[in-house]
Amino acid sequence: MTTSSDHAPVDTRDERLPATVAQLEEEGDVAADFIEGLLDIADIDGDLDLDVRAGRAYVSVEAPAGGSVALIAAPDTVQALQELTRIAVQNRTGRFSRLILDIGGSRDARQHELTALVDRAIARLEDGASQASLPAMSSYERKVVHDIVADRGFVSESYGEGADRHTVIRRG
Repeated sequence: MTTSSDHAPVDTRDERLPATVAQLEEEGDVAADFIEGLLDIADIDGDLDLDVRAGRAYVSVEAPAGGSVALIAAPDTVQALQELTRIAVQNRTGRFSRLILDIGGSRDARQHELTALVDRAIARLEDGASQASLPAMSSYERKVVHDIVADRGFVSESYGEGADRHTVIRRG
C-alpha cells in the first residue's frame, strides 16, 4: 500500500498475481476461525482440516463420531457458507479469496453428481446431438465439469454471465 497525493491509501497489489503459499495458509486460518465460530453458534461438532493445493486454500469440516455436520452438508448450504467464508477472508486479508469449503464430504458427493450429469450429456452426444448444455453452476463446479469432460475426450466451454453461466459440451 502506498498513499496518493491526498494521503488516501492506494492499493498497489495486483489481484491477478497468484497468491503465495503463505497467503493461502493465512486464508485457511482465517476461514477456519470463521467456520469454527459458525459451528459454535449452531452448536454443531466438526473437525477442521486445512490444506493448500492447486493455488487454493481448502477447508474441510468432518464429523467426529456422533457429530452433526450433516445438518449443513447440503450442496446449496455448503455453497452459501463458502461464499460467506470467502467474504470473511477477503474482509480480513484484503485479498480476493478462491477458498474451497467442504463439509462432511459434500465436494465428493457433488463430484459424483457432476460426473453423472456429464455422462448423461455425453450420452446425448453419442445419440447424435451436436452439443449438450448443462445447467448453470458455480465456477468451481464448471472447473470440475471441464476436467471430467476433458478426461472423457470431449471439449467444453462456459457461456453466459453471472448466475446464468453454464457449460456446453461438444465432440472434440
